[in-house]
Amino acid sequence: MPSPRLWTKEELILAFNLYLKIAFGKTHSNNPKIIELANLINRTPASIVMRLGNFASIDPFHINRGISGLKNGMNQVQPIWNEFFHNQEELIYISEQILAQKENTSIEKKYENILFDLKELKGENVIRAVKTRVNQTVFRQMVLSNYNNKCAITGIDIPELLLASHIMPWSKNEEHRLNPENGICFSALYDKAFDKGLIGINTNHEIIFSDKIKKKKDTEFYSKYFTSIENQKIIVAQKYSPRKEFLEYHLDTIFNKQILF
Repeated sequence: MPSPRLWTKEELILAFNLYLKIAFGKTHSNNPKIIELANLINRTPASIVMRLGNFASIDPFHINRGISGLKNGMNQVQPIWNEFFHNQEELIYISEQILAQKENTSIEKKYENILFDLKELKGENVIRAVKTRVNQTVFRQMVLSNYNNKCAITGIDIPELLLASHIMPWSKNEEHRLNPENGICFSALYDKAFDKGLIGINTNHEIIFSDKIKKKKDTEFYSKYFTSIENQKIIVAQKYSPRKEFLEYHLDTIFNKQILF
């Protein structure tokens, strides 16, 4: 009987890429995303599920819940996990490059819908811009799946209306740009309100209003879009809850501040 084919580092990176994007509770052999990856790397869906279980076994989210995951094989996936949390931007981009290669395309072709306007850039500038946009797209996928593809305030589940809002802005902290704990899924109105500091999320995950919003309490739009959500808790994240220090940063530096644009 032949020995099982060992997993390569590239295959483990692709499994981790999927682990970050896949919705909680959907890591089963019938999931089309799992079947798709299995076909790309010539593995069985069951083997992909097993690797996802290995990543779950070292995920602090599951560990804190007392769920052990599949510990056999965890030593193989631990270096990938460590590499991600020490250099998120690099590993996510590399994982997308590998995925594009397996799909017999290039990352530029795969993501041409978000890269079409970069043709005038040259050298390092274009490389940096491509990497940034691809990583932002993956961050969105991670955040939306973390909220079960629903706005954390309204429950709207139409992907075209959903955005991955950074709690600590992309430009302010390179280390946590792609950390799923630094994102909340909002529909467009509340994404903009959060980004501009008009609403905030306190450390109890409740929605609070700025003075500027409160001054509009007698308007029809306030009654329609804001009255019912004040002090409401946002939807509970599937895996990665908003980190307390990120929420505090937003409250201290963005919420209720007069920002000029």
